[in-house]
Amino acid sequence: MGSRWVARLGLALAPLAALAQQPEPVGRFRQPTTQVGEVVEFELTFRHPAALEVVFPDSTADFRPFEYVGRRYSPTRTRQGQSLDRAVYRLRTFALDPVQQLSLPVTVLRGRDSVLLPTAPAAVRLRFLAPAATASPPALRATTTLLPVEARFNYPYWLAALGGLMVLSGGLVLLFRQRLRRRYQRYKLRKNHAYFLAQYARHIERFELSRSATNMERAITLWKNYLTRLEDSNLNSLTTREVEAHYEHHPAMSSALRVADRVVYGNLLAEDETPEIDQAFTQLREFAEQRYQLAAARVLVA
Repeated sequence: MGSRWVARLGLALAPLAALAQQPEPVGRFRQPTTQVGEVVEFELTFRHPAALEVVFPDSTADFRPFEYVGRRYSPTRTRQGQSLDRAVYRLRTFALDPVQQLSLPVTVLRGRDSVLLPTAPAAVRLRFLAPAATASPPALRATTTLLPVEARFNYPYWLAALGGLMVLSGGLVLLFRQRLRRRYQRYKLRKNHAYFLAQYARHIERFELSRSATNMERAITLWKNYLTRLEDSNLNSLTTREVEAHYEHHPAMSSALRVADRVVYGNLLAEDETPEIDQAFTQLREFAEQRYQLAAARVLVA
């Protein structure tokens, strides 16, 4: 009876004894200290019977408070029925605990079952780079002197103002474009007319001084060119008869052109014709004035 009870007790304690003899993995940091963000290596070794199938943690394991960076494995070395597996994990931490610990499990496969064998926690100390706080706070200043600060150019403000000004200008141009166009055309007409009068007077003055038909021809050519630009016509390519027909035989203009033809082509510069020539210059200028007024009036109603 007593021997049977001892046998049963032995059978019950056999698994406990086997568990007690189960090899344990060993984990350690390869450096005693680290700092925030610095890579630190954690070495995991496991010496076990060669018949055991073991699996080391991969990147999906729980490495908290560390972050997984990478790992490298060493081939299994077996000697006299004992195998040694080793892996080195590259980790880093951003936690601020002065001492940080890590324990990684090794999985032992037994048929369809598996057993996790965690390592004893390994610790590493964190090095702080910031200077330690002083025992007493800095003394407060009763008064401070303000220093002048150079004003910085506010690009967004000025760009927004410039954009708004461009939009406003564009709107005003679209709104008053007809009026602005007419004003500009009237300005061009007035400027060209003033230039014509000045050049025309200069040719007349030269003619009076030289009594040369060439100067009178230049004055007539200037008159034709001005009316050509003013009315956008081909007047400067027309003969005297064609010009008279173009303006429906305007009496004063026709009379002045005939006098000019006598002087230019007939070379008739008698002293008694001077008043008639002066009148012809005046009539042509007044005719140009009338055509200018008509052109300006057309711009106003355009």
